[in-house]
Amino acid sequence: MSEPVPQVPTVAPATTSSESRTEPSDAPEGPKKPRRRGSRGGNRSRSGSQGPVGEVSSSASGEPVAKEANRRPEELPERLSENRPSAAAADRALVRKPQIGDSMPAPPLPPSAANAAPKSTSRSRPPKNTGPASGPDSAPTKDGSTGARSSGSSGSPSAERRRRRGGRGSGKAAETADRKPVSAAIDGPLDLDLDEQELTRRRGRERKGRPVGRYLMCAQVRDGVTQIAVLEGRSLLEHYVSRVSDDDSQIHGNIYLGRVQNVLPGMEAAFIDIGTPKNAVLYRGDVQYDAEDIVEGAGPARIESILKARQAIVCQVTKNPIGAKGARLTQEVSLPGRFVVLIPNSSTYGISKRLADDERKRLRGILDKVKPANHGLIVRTAAEGATREELERDVIRLLGQWDQIEALSKASAAPTLLYQEPGMAVRVIREEFNATYRGVIIDDPVLFEEVHGYVAGISPELADRVELYDRTSEPLPLFELHHVHEQLLKALDRKVWLPSGGSLIIERTEALTVIDVNTGKNVGKSNLEETVFRNNLEAAEEVARQLRLRDIGGIIVIDFIDMEIARNRDEVIRTFRDALARDKTRTQVFDISELGLVEMTRKRIGEGLIESMSGPCVACDGRGLVFDQSLLE
Repeated sequence: MSEPVPQVPTVAPATTSSESRTEPSDAPEGPKKPRRRGSRGGNRSRSGSQGPVGEVSSSASGEPVAKEANRRPEELPERLSENRPSAAAADRALVRKPQIGDSMPAPPLPPSAANAAPKSTSRSRPPKNTGPASGPDSAPTKDGSTGARSSGSSGSPSAERRRRRGGRGSGKAAETADRKPVSAAIDGPLDLDLDEQELTRRRGRERKGRPVGRYLMCAQVRDGVTQIAVLEGRSLLEHYVSRVSDDDSQIHGNIYLGRVQNVLPGMEAAFIDIGTPKNAVLYRGDVQYDAEDIVEGAGPARIESILKARQAIVCQVTKNPIGAKGARLTQEVSLPGRFVVLIPNSSTYGISKRLADDERKRLRGILDKVKPANHGLIVRTAAEGATREELERDVIRLLGQWDQIEALSKASAAPTLLYQEPGMAVRVIREEFNATYRGVIIDDPVLFEEVHGYVAGISPELADRVELYDRTSEPLPLFELHHVHEQLLKALDRKVWLPSGGSLIIERTEALTVIDVNTGKNVGKSNLEETVFRNNLEAAEEVARQLRLRDIGGIIVIDFIDMEIARNRDEVIRTFRDALARDKTRTQVFDISELGLVEMTRKRIGEGLIESMSGPCVACDGRGLVFDQSLLE
């Protein structure tokens, strides 16, 4: 049984003079302090503040003065010299301050309750209600104690509000935790009636019953780390790394229900909470809005008039977080399929420029029949030779995924992951694998089953090119068999040798990447111009390969060796652009400047090869230099 807490007393009109008197306090009386004029709250404490009726305060002389509730304000004595009521008069004018939970001003207690109520001897606020009071109106609680049924008890609506934790929507957030994001599932193989010529084209070339192709893909799994290598012949072209701990960093393509944290008009950007350690950034150019909802003057709408703090929005990651920078977002969501890319709530309509004109014309006729009314479509390069049934099924599957994403966003509280891209191996297969690959070799049985099932669903004619490498029975590991690690070690070096003896020096900085071309050991045979020209042609091919292998993005500046003949300069640029055409990452190359520099950009999606396979040096903190401390002391 909890101890009862005394209720705040109030005094009814006094019946006798003895009832209105109180005993002085037993506390020792200290030296009197001089009164400070104009002190903070001085006037308010004498004439304007409110307090419980029945409290006893000390007068200016230090003697306790009882409050008389039956005295009217006009009868109070005045201090004419200071033109204000005396302290005793102000104390008698005080009334009880309404408490939280009161529906109307508290009535005065009856005389019997006033006589039984304890009287305070100091002028202070009534104690806060720290627990349920016991009394005749109390009711037992779950633990056996009693709680009063008054407005200040724990059973009041105000107490119910105080007991709530987590704020508005906490229950919705708890339900969201049990929901799983939408996955990029695929349907089973589609039975198609294809002619022999089309079936042969889809199966690819074969020689003596074995598939023939320009590329080979190898996947190796060790201690939860998956590495994928793409080789052209025996040369390493691309390398991918995926770890179990990359859930917060490798999020490119994921769709989130984010919450706007703050809007920066000066930066024309907003920071969005998507549940990752660092807030993502959404720039004004990536914001989607309805012009009818924006009330502004002429000109484009500003970001602060479109987005507000605490607003929930659906957004997609276009760039992984790198270093101290958070992920980059867009509100133009896209769902990639095998043959098409669905862009919900958009009028975008396009076909890959890598396809021939005749094939583009054929696909455009099909899209006019299968395109959704309120969504956009982009036809991928993999749609070459695809039938209407394949395109239509791909569109229907993507529309179903978008419906699930919309339903999940309406039933969830931000931030929430709505759609999660598949694993790295499936993503690479979806983007790269076609009939030009002679095979996909995997040394992990679990990953093999996942990839084989995916390929059997999207391209059943290529399913036999996915092979399992039994590392227990083979003499060498998969990557060692194809000399992958040897080429990776060379790719981590800043210096790259060319076949003729020239070299490349690749330097990374915070702002850009610089590549310097040198003749090195290449002394040539005829004249200087020809030697420089041949060296630059080799460098153009190797630079394009190194950009893909090292996954270098951002601004890139290449310093080719100076050439006097303009025709030679044009030939080097043409060779460089042709080599970059095989790179599926978007690039833009400018002409050679007056200083002999080639400026270009390559889209950066995530970490490069060096960042994914290294860390800062513990000695120099990544600066590449160790200072002489004896000269700095």
